[in-house]
Amino acid sequence: MDAQGSELVVLVTTSSNEEAEKLARIIVESRLAACANVVSGIRSIFRWDNQIAVENECLMMIKTTRPRYSELEAVIRQHHSYEVPEIIALPVVAGSVSYLDWMRRETAK
Repeated sequence: MDAQGSELVVLVTTSSNEEAEKLARIIVESRLAACANVVSGIRSIFRWDNQIAVENECLMMIKTTRPRYSELEAVIRQHHSYEVPEIIALPVVAGSVSYLDWMRRETAK
């Protein structure tokens, strides 16, 4: 089924499972997201300060809507340990109608 165009999946990496769970609780409790999945054990290789870095991280997959994105990003930046946290929003182009309806209800102000 087609999405209505307001749903997003936001990807955020964190330094630890504990940090990811703390962020997830804050954003779900404040209705900035309907759900946040925490995937432990990812290995990130990136350039930082002109050097190649290799770090163990966690990946968060956050389900939200466009109207909640700006506030979600601000809360992530406020509570995140990284100087420049990865915050990437991807549009949901299709999905289960009942799941997408649930997402919209859970993130409604």
